[in-house]
Amino acid sequence: MRTFAIGDIHGGYKAMMQCFERSPISLYADHLIVLGDVCDGWRQTKECIDQLLKFKKITLIMGNHDWWTLQWLLKGEKPEIWTSQGGQSTIQSYLNTDGVPEVPVAHTKFLYTAKPYHVDDKNRIFVHGGFDRKMSIREQRQEALMWDRDLIRTACTLSKQGGDKPKKLTEFAEVFLGHTPVSSLLLPMALDTPVQLFEIWDLDTGGGWEGKVTIMDIDTHEYWQSDVVHTLYPGEHGRQGQRIRRNYER
Repeated sequence: MRTFAIGDIHGGYKAMMQCFERSPISLYADHLIVLGDVCDGWRQTKECIDQLLKFKKITLIMGNHDWWTLQWLLKGEKPEIWTSQGGQSTIQSYLNTDGVPEVPVAHTKFLYTAKPYHVDDKNRIFVHGGFDRKMSIREQRQEALMWDRDLIRTACTLSKQGGDKPKKLTEFAEVFLGHTPVSSLLLPMALDTPVQLFEIWDLDTGGGWEGKVTIMDIDTHEYWQSDVVHTLYPGEHGRQGQRIRRNYER
């Protein structure tokens, strides 16, 4: 059994399917780890979750957009910060012919059972945002794990410094995360391809914005990508609900 990790999807079903079709992943024989933010952005969150539920072995890491979607499903909450950043597209993906949201119970359960992080038997950790290197991972709040950008930004800063550099930044053999688009790191070698900084891999290649969705075999580090996602959804504007622009800080 191989293990694959996929970065932020943001409702881009067509892009996600390109990743599955272009990679050798098997629905029945392999393990898929979703690094969070399946929801919000493009118009096919429902179709994304329908497909992900077909995998025999799948681990969903809770992303901040998945959390917002879950609060809508459980409590009916629709804060503007969510609806303006792709949440409205998620709601629309579940509307029935009468214009009423109709969400399968399995979809709510899928998001409800998402994990804040996952550590495998090779001491590799999978998390959406990042974590505090100075604290035990078990002591850290889910909110921090979803929203953290300090880990990848610290790795980026240290990688640019001259002189001696540490060989590793964390206690883990490898770290796989999303949340922070690689283009926002302002590295010359990466605008829409995965970035490795020390033992940390960033697989958010801008699928919610102007980039692509990426899936990686975590043992070989070989990866496969979708087309630029907005070319698959002409007339749609992705995350902010308005013309796509380079504003990766939200």
